[in-house]
Amino acid sequence: MPPGGAGAPRGASRRGLPARLRAAATTPPGRLRLLGAVLALLVVAFGAVTALEVTGRSHAAGDVVGRSQPLSADAAHIYRSLADADTAAASGFLAGAKEPADVRERYEEDIATAARLLVKAAANTDGSSASAAEITTLNEQLPRYTGLVEQARAANRQGLPLGGAYLRYANQRMTARLLPAAERLYEAETARLAEDEGHARAWPALSLAAGLLVLAALAWAQWRDHRRTNRILNPGLLAATAATAAALLWLAGAHTAARAGLGDARAHGQDSLKVLNEARIGSLKARANENLTLVARGAVLTDDGRSDKYATDYGAAMAGLDRALAEARRLADDAAGGDPVADAARWTGEWRTRHTAARHTDEAGDYDGALRQVIGGEASTGAAFDRVDAALRKALDHEQGEFTRAAGRARDALSGLPEGAAALTVLGAVGVVAGVNRRLAEYR
Repeated sequence: MPPGGAGAPRGASRRGLPARLRAAATTPPGRLRLLGAVLALLVVAFGAVTALEVTGRSHAAGDVVGRSQPLSADAAHIYRSLADADTAAASGFLAGAKEPADVRERYEEDIATAARLLVKAAANTDGSSASAAEITTLNEQLPRYTGLVEQARAANRQGLPLGGAYLRYANQRMTARLLPAAERLYEAETARLAEDEGHARAWPALSLAAGLLVLAALAWAQWRDHRRTNRILNPGLLAATAATAAALLWLAGAHTAARAGLGDARAHGQDSLKVLNEARIGSLKARANENLTLVARGAVLTDDGRSDKYATDYGAAMAGLDRALAEARRLADDAAGGDPVADAARWTGEWRTRHTAARHTDEAGDYDGALRQVIGGEASTGAAFDRVDAALRKALDHEQGEFTRAAGRARDALSGLPEGAAALTVLGAVGVVAGVNRRLAEYR
């Protein structure tokens, strides 16, 4: 056997493999196979990138509807429930030993609602997030607040002046601890909503660029085929082009529709919800301070010692309510949203008129008369506040529905796109292979 005879063929084979590949790439059939493989890979890659990008945006749009916006709304509801509980506690205290049953039920329902929503928020929040810290604060402070209210009620039933001090201390804990934590929770959840919305609205630039690149490559391949064979059409490549173009148009159209839906949800829902929440919170703060003005009877002054603190806070809350209502009327885009806001503004003016009369009565030394004007029947400030609150609830319900419908359209626009794009690009790859094989058959 010649030296190295046993290994020579294998070495020659290894050295000849690259040479044979280069030779295959330089022959017309070899170049055509290489072109077909590259085109098929490009089409499949376009489908994979599209499915990946659109899946992320579809999930983000779904989160806007099903997670982040409901959590933001729940955080606002927690704030409103706490503020309303403080208002109801003060109203019940003013009624004396015979606290009205409906006022007591309203207080208990507000506390139960806040506790329930805190449990829900904790279950849907990462333990290390800013929201989790605020939820912990609220869970710690809420029992302390309710304990102070119960002490105030017990002392009030016995006719002890100490009850007013307990109620003021409870209000201080509410305004200094609970409401700021609830406000920070709302801001954190609203920021998460904005993050999800931004992700859902972002253009899938990589997918669009990949689609355009694939269309350009397919167009070049068909031009090359026409130049070399004088055939006008290659059915396989034409089918691949049509499938790719359909996937690209679907991608662009669906994302345009999704962006439009999310834009409508923000412009005609979320912005109005934010302002209406501010208005309702302002009305609750004003009502609580109005009640506490009578509870404290001038015992609590502003920092400069010149004015009644609760009367001053009432004026500030009413001014904020006026600004929020004016903005809500500007944002309302239909009668269903604008009419309740107009009703709230009208009753706010009536509330202010009745409040002024009650303050004059109290300053004239008729405390019982002022008390009737604040917590009495239909002619009281409490009745006007209830009308304001009912109108704002109606407006909030309408705008929440507007947001949900618009954001739902955005989510639905992206549904099915990842699977559809993947299927179309697989068909496109099959078309490429069929078109190339038809040309290869001509060399046999």
